[in-house]
Amino acid sequence: MGLVAEFKKFVMRGNILDMAVGFTVGAAFGTIAKSFVADIIMPPIGLLLGGVDFSDMFQVIKEGSEAGPYATLEAAKEAGAVTINYGTFFNNILTFLIIAFAVFILLRMVSNAQERYEESLGEKPAPGEPTEKKCPFCLSTIPYKATRCGNCTSDLSEATS
Repeated sequence: MGLVAEFKKFVMRGNILDMAVGFTVGAAFGTIAKSFVADIIMPPIGLLLGGVDFSDMFQVIKEGSEAGPYATLEAAKEAGAVTINYGTFFNNILTFLIIAFAVFILLRMVSNAQERYEESLGEKPAPGEPTEKKCPFCLSTIPYKATRCGNCTSDLSEATS
């Protein structure tokens, strides 16, 4: 099989496509979260703190071609000044925390839905009931209700009788 054919086979696997969709949705969500922080959350916080725009909070560590002081970060960059942009860093930390919280809530919802689904199927073992056992042939750990070992494919109904 040629390299191109192998690559096509690799790319068309379900996991790769799912991952690509996840990255695309994640990037879009990141853009929305960044806008939420910069355009919705930070303006009222800045107003409460006396009209501060966090994105324009910076420290000049080297003057540019035009001498400072610079009114905005953009003006400092245009002048070629070297700056430490701690306001932008603060905005990015807040954006990260919002995304992390949203992912946490999403994972919690998925986990709860999965538990409810398993309970509706009756597959969840009762408390104290074993969930795993050892295969008597290969000694690997397998699900307790298994009738055939997933590792050595031995029929377990023969072993117990």
